[in-house]
Amino acid sequence: MTCAIVDAYGAGRLLPAALRRYGVEFLHVRSEFPDTYLEYRPEDFSVDIAHKGDVEATAAELRRHGVDHVVAAAESGVLLANELSVALGTPGNGMRRPEARRNKLQMQRAVRDAGLASADSLVSASADEVVAWAVDRGEWPVILKPVASAGTDNVLICDSADDVRAAHARILSGTDRYGRGNGTVLAQRFLVGEEHYVNTVSRNGVHRIVEIWHYFKRPVPGGRSINDYEILLPPDDPEARQIGDYTLDVLDALEIRNGAAHTEVMLTKDGPVLIECGARLGGGQMPDVLSRCIGTDQVDRLAFSIAHPEEFSGGSQEPYRPRTHLRCVNLISPHDGTVPSGARWDPVRALPSFAALVPNLPEGGPAPRTVDLATCPGAVYLSSHDATQVEADCARLRELERDGLYDGG
Repeated sequence: MTCAIVDAYGAGRLLPAALRRYGVEFLHVRSEFPDTYLEYRPEDFSVDIAHKGDVEATAAELRRHGVDHVVAAAESGVLLANELSVALGTPGNGMRRPEARRNKLQMQRAVRDAGLASADSLVSASADEVVAWAVDRGEWPVILKPVASAGTDNVLICDSADDVRAAHARILSGTDRYGRGNGTVLAQRFLVGEEHYVNTVSRNGVHRIVEIWHYFKRPVPGGRSINDYEILLPPDDPEARQIGDYTLDVLDALEIRNGAAHTEVMLTKDGPVLIECGARLGGGQMPDVLSRCIGTDQVDRLAFSIAHPEEFSGGSQEPYRPRTHLRCVNLISPHDGTVPSGARWDPVRALPSFAALVPNLPEGGPAPRTVDLATCPGAVYLSSHDATQVEADCARLRELERDGLYDGG
């Protein structure tokens, strides 16, 4: 078996090693607009194919290499992976509304059409139209973001018509994480509740939940919010069961039948509502840590589903079971500084529940004030059988950041 990995950036860089463990050969396909902010390991690939816009030409090259499976590893590869799967006749996702897996307006409409709760949304290049929509709704704040946003890229909270105009102008004048201009702006109802995300793997329409996290954000100046920390929920938690059932219905609504998915859901007072769903691996993966905590991880499950589809899909499988309390704390630089290196990380690694450090930015390089995912220096995983220890270490980590963690190299 030979698998084509489309855009092995970010968490996707971990997939080659997992496929190798299961005896699956692989090659790389680069889409026209990959997210170059994310880490990539070119040394993992003996074949690296640059897609230049001609699906049939790329598919023909994949046939020459004997490719019989295509998988999207990063958000930028979702649509191309769909098209290549169709061209090759390999297992893929439904193609009635493929754009619904990238375009956030179409995504909400597909979910709504399936009878599921969705967020009221509008897409427009006109600031006047967006202001009129927001005023007519009479509910503030509202969210503005690029229609095919990724991470927290230009996701802005607006409390007034003036905020909407400023945010609209900012988004239209900028580019997305893939270097493309924003021709329109997505306006969306501001969802109030508890935010969660679910990482899953699907094969032939059978879905497996790998993990459910409850995550928390904090506001920053300029109408933005940033990820603060996330906690792993046990599958029998009442919130987790409700979120998990809704997520499986969302996967069906979006025709995600094969591959990984990362689904963000708000648990409101009226029940779960989709924020957005990415038909690819979740970001910020730390497979070693998660495997120690629950016995598996999304990257491994994706590789297993490709190598052993019948075993993955057949029969019942036990849900994941957390063995420890696990928290992912997103690093936050309170001002422009420097990413720590060497011994400057020692106080962090000395935390009793320290499990792993995942840098997003080069050590010793600039650490701009954290305002979004792209300026987040990294993440620290904390794991312990004692929940109070995890809580105390999280507080201590924030103290270290306030007291000069980013003030030297």
